[in-house]
Amino acid sequence: MTRRYDPRPYAQLAMDLMIREPRCALWARPGMGKSVMTLTFLELLHNVHGERSPTLVLAPLRVARDTWSNEVDKWSHLHCALEVVPILGSDVERSRALRKPGQIYTTNYENLPWLKDQFKGRPWPFATVVCDESTKLKSFRLRQGGKRAQALAGVAHKDVTRWINLTGTPASNGLEDLWGQTWFLDCGQRLGRTFNAFRERFFHPVSNGAWTRWTPRPGAQEEIQERLSDICLTLDPADWFDLSQPVTNTIEVILPAKARTQYRELERELFTMIAGSEVEALNAAAKTQKCLQLANGAVYTDGTGAWAEAHTEKLDALEELGEATGDEPLLVAYHFQSDRARLLSRFSGAIDLATRDGLAMAQSGRGKYWLAHPASVGHGIDGLQRHCSTVCFFSQDWSLENHDQLIERVGPMRQMQAGLNRPVMVHYIVARQTVDELVMARRTTKRSVQDLLMDYMKGER
Repeated sequence: MTRRYDPRPYAQLAMDLMIREPRCALWARPGMGKSVMTLTFLELLHNVHGERSPTLVLAPLRVARDTWSNEVDKWSHLHCALEVVPILGSDVERSRALRKPGQIYTTNYENLPWLKDQFKGRPWPFATVVCDESTKLKSFRLRQGGKRAQALAGVAHKDVTRWINLTGTPASNGLEDLWGQTWFLDCGQRLGRTFNAFRERFFHPVSNGAWTRWTPRPGAQEEIQERLSDICLTLDPADWFDLSQPVTNTIEVILPAKARTQYRELERELFTMIAGSEVEALNAAAKTQKCLQLANGAVYTDGTGAWAEAHTEKLDALEELGEATGDEPLLVAYHFQSDRARLLSRFSGAIDLATRDGLAMAQSGRGKYWLAHPASVGHGIDGLQRHCSTVCFFSQDWSLENHDQLIERVGPMRQMQAGLNRPVMVHYIVARQTVDELVMARRTTKRSVQDLLMDYMKGER
């Protein structure tokens, strides 16, 4: 079902920038709607202003595969107005996708060299390029650097007339990250024709004989910001949201075909168990556990605690969120021990807040991924808010109390008590067309588990 798009005031600022500046950058944290704002502009460009050349969207793999097409399906003003074609898979599948008609084509950065090769001796067809998570271009240098950025550089200013960079963390590792991304916008006009020229202008070397580190000169950040101000728009949630409430964002993932088949089998078993009889809400919630497990990516196989992994979609989404949020720690909520094990395995250096050492490390601001079971950190834990203001629910759980208590560990009240004027961001990683969506509906409507399951069952049948 599509939703009506009710843009916030800052969306018009983003639209004005894209209309005014053919080559520009939008810097906004995850959850502020970069994708839908950009798609709204592209719909205007293609369907109102009559742009005939297709748009290329470059993004991390999962985002290129799912997110952009999902956004089009989600909003009523985009649904049926734009055709999104992912260029992914094997060489044969990618070549076939390129022949399909569409206004927007999406692919991941790793496919850039292949894509460039497809148009040797032929005109580059994409007049507009959107770089989602443009920090992937930060390694670009005129005579060296990443192969992907080099492949794109040959067409960036010769064949592309519109260019949009999207990211929430343009300089997560320092100001040096900005040159490569900005070169694709202005060919070095604002920050320097070459990276060396940029570094010599805005940095100075600090050496001890064994190594040399370049540090920003006094006033460098202010001058760089001024030079980029006409083509870059920074959207800070603190300027647009009520800081007394968390800013929420849903990250949707799609189960792979094999996992989807397994999920349907579990779902049929669930429906068989509850159909035609009164089931107490608590019991109904318990019966959904295997569905929730599979939505997360792993299912317990017996009563010994053994589990089997079915997919990594949520892990991939969390990794992308981690990259998009830069150095800021993420408080990650899990529900099953299988989730905890997989999170610890996937993310090197992840901290388990259930341990005394892990909690102490988080309270001192160390680590990127802070893993927490909502039932174990709901009360009596303080100090996390000094370093963290972002929560991610990797797993969904029926308990409203545990959900609210976990958020409050770093929530708006804690932020204010710590003297920090910053928004609290809450991200939910949700598997589409699974019980995850029912848990989200319960949080919104506070309806009983049983009623939600019964209605869901009717719809599925």
